[in-house]
Amino acid sequence: MSKSVSRREKLLRMAVVAVFCAMAYACQFVFRIHVSFLTFDAKDAVMAIGAMIFGPIWGVVMALIVSLLEFVSISGTGVYGLIMNFASSASFCAICAGVYARKRTMTRAMLGLATAVLGTTAIMMVMNLLVTPYYMTGGSVDAVVAIIPTLLLPFNLTKTLMNAALVLVLYKPVSVSLKKARILKGGPDNFTFDKKTLAVLVGGLALIALCVVIFLVVLHGSV
Repeated sequence: MSKSVSRREKLLRMAVVAVFCAMAYACQFVFRIHVSFLTFDAKDAVMAIGAMIFGPIWGVVMALIVSLLEFVSISGTGVYGLIMNFASSASFCAICAGVYARKRTMTRAMLGLATAVLGTTAIMMVMNLLVTPYYMTGGSVDAVVAIIPTLLLPFNLTKTLMNAALVLVLYKPVSVSLKKARILKGGPDNFTFDKKTLAVLVGGLALIALCVVIFLVVLHGSV
């Protein structure tokens, strides 16, 4: 009996992970912000929620699947885009879920997201130095270094901050819904607007608004 239950849980988990991948892929058609040759979409936030629910390894798996789907369908940046998309998504998901997995509390979740923002931004700066010169026409490491303070650093920092804010706003409703549907283990806790939850929601929404302003006004992006 336990084996059949275990197998059912594994199949259910794979099905839910597939749904997260589909939603992450769909995000690229729903809302995108273009800043120079860079693009923001909310797919990392969707996958990070899945990673925080199921674990960091699943986050890396989702990042690989969605990056490959984008590569073979809509990407205009080829192998460069595949490498950079995977590096960004996998690092963000793995870091925030890895920190959160140690102790599943709101404080730990916020610490994981903050660590993911800083860690992913640092990783992408290194990746830009290693990969972007091969992508840019006539590019060089010096050319990439020149645009780090004006484009690459503020874009990646704002991108990860916005994804973190989206996770803060959406994680609790998603996890509660999955518990009510008996897809996740745990009691059928309710999503209530206590002071702590309300503060997180308001803070997350304010951070989202700030990031949109930075993308569109400060970095001169377009939707």
